[in-house]
Amino acid sequence: MSRSPILVDLALQGGGAHGAFTWGVLDRLLEEDWLKIEGISGTSAGAMNAAVLVSGHAAGGAAGAKASLEAFWRSVSDAARFSPFRRSPFDILSGQWTLDNSPLFIAFDLMARIVSPYDLNPNGLNPLSDVLAECIDFDLIDRAPIKLFVTATNVRTGRGRVFRNAELTPDVLLASACLPAMFQAVEIDGEAYWDGGFAGNPTITPLVQECDSTDTILVQVNPVERPGTPRSAREIVNRVNEVSFNATLLKELRMIAVLRQVTDPGNAEGARWANMRIHRIASDLMKELGYSSKLNAEWEFLTMLRDEGRRTAGAFLDVHADDLGSRSTLDLQHFVGPV
Repeated sequence: MSRSPILVDLALQGGGAHGAFTWGVLDRLLEEDWLKIEGISGTSAGAMNAAVLVSGHAAGGAAGAKASLEAFWRSVSDAARFSPFRRSPFDILSGQWTLDNSPLFIAFDLMARIVSPYDLNPNGLNPLSDVLAECIDFDLIDRAPIKLFVTATNVRTGRGRVFRNAELTPDVLLASACLPAMFQAVEIDGEAYWDGGFAGNPTITPLVQECDSTDTILVQVNPVERPGTPRSAREIVNRVNEVSFNATLLKELRMIAVLRQVTDPGNAEGARWANMRIHRIASDLMKELGYSSKLNAEWEFLTMLRDEGRRTAGAFLDVHADDLGSRSTLDLQHFVGPV
């Protein structure tokens, strides 16, 4: 069925290897030529997915974007082929994707709590540096029609900085994904930066203020709600990470919910926020995956997540395609709580 073009923005969360779920979502959305992507805000793995998509799209349209995303994740898996972070034989036999029983991951996890990455990795090496340089044409991003917004956290001020198309470099993407327990801070323009998830995962503000679209599709890989109270040390750390990396996103969504109730129609800035239609693509599968699996770059795991992303995006379109351009499909009152 032919549909009228709908201008949309994408908001892509970070989450290490779990970003392969987002790859699958994007792969499916790119097959709908009536969806016109105006802007993308991304953090960490979400920022890398966004940059790869924009670069590939500028070179070869939707087909180019799809091919670039697959090539990127294949390169990520190839780069990790000799990584010490591998599933244990027990996890492989039991069909678990976690690294929780990997002796090397356990040792690293313990050391990361007491030893600085400046001691563990004094040269500041990051295996993704070469992958990003190989898979992304940053000159094309500079000239691309899709607006790109990448968040990183300034270590000195604690505030987020949003980098735009012309400012994008491999270092900006590495900064957006720089977990301070694993990597040295990335220096940009004389300032040190850590993972953007601390300040915006992802940041919604530039999509509202700098794009014409009034439909934002949030692709979420970090669960907001998780049943039960974590008991083990590993479960507690996992939940703390989820809560902290969702906090700023929930604050922005709560602001949208408030402005919907109180905005004066004559206030153009407030009306932009209040009229933003929010949609969400997420999978309950992410609740079954602990934080250690975010370091699992096995191709079988990445493609499993890709397939789940495609399936989830397809299900979203089956139910909500007609809502895009007309109404929100995410109940903000339920999602962020009372306002």
